[in-house]
Amino acid sequence: MKHLSIIVPEGENNLSSIVGAYKIFTRANQYQKDLGKNEVFKIQLVGISKEVEFYDGLFAVRPHTHLRNVGKTDLVIIPSLNHNYENAVKANGLLIEWISSQYKNGAEIASICTGAFLLASSGLLDGKSCSTHWAAEESFRNLFPKVNLKADKLITDEHGICTNGGAYSFLNLIIYLIEKYYGRETAIFCAKVFQIEMDRQSQAGFMIFKGTTIDISNMNYR
Repeated sequence: MKHLSIIVPEGENNLSSIVGAYKIFTRANQYQKDLGKNEVFKIQLVGISKEVEFYDGLFAVRPHTHLRNVGKTDLVIIPSLNHNYENAVKANGLLIEWISSQYKNGAEIASICTGAFLLASSGLLDGKSCSTHWAAEESFRNLFPKVNLKADKLITDEHGICTNGGAYSFLNLIIYLIEKYYGRETAIFCAKVFQIEMDRQSQAGFMIFKGTTIDISNMNYR
């Protein structure tokens, strides 16, 4: 059985991508069992602290294990961060080193949305393509000029590193990974269960406002 590490970074970052990744991969494992097949992954939340609080203590996550207890993993998922990216990077130096060592030991890495800031801080994205949320494009380019940022892409997959455009489109990345590791049938099942559009390629978006179509892909929200 392969091992999946869903990272729980230090700091008040985004809870949804941690929970969403955990739920969908758990459901994929259950579907495999229902078909009489073996589970693909042992799924663990991995972090530095015994508990990490979110949204001013309203929620808390208790990782299954400390990263020092995971000597070898096969897939690492990095969740999205809140907006103070530089502070998040400073607070998670140990995690960043661990991610780098796991990749060099054969693990594949997937970053969700602004989790790309943690991934890029490891140096693993230098010279590679990467996506992140379009609203963080300027900050990312300033911090990581060696990375080939493609903020219009929903998903990139290069040399065992996947990245994702952002926000709730992380669900598309998870379905992409489900198909990669479990197969098309399981991915279709999970997409139906969680009502996720499959095979989406771009994060460029449009909205309808009072009968007028507005391209929001280049808007810069602050």
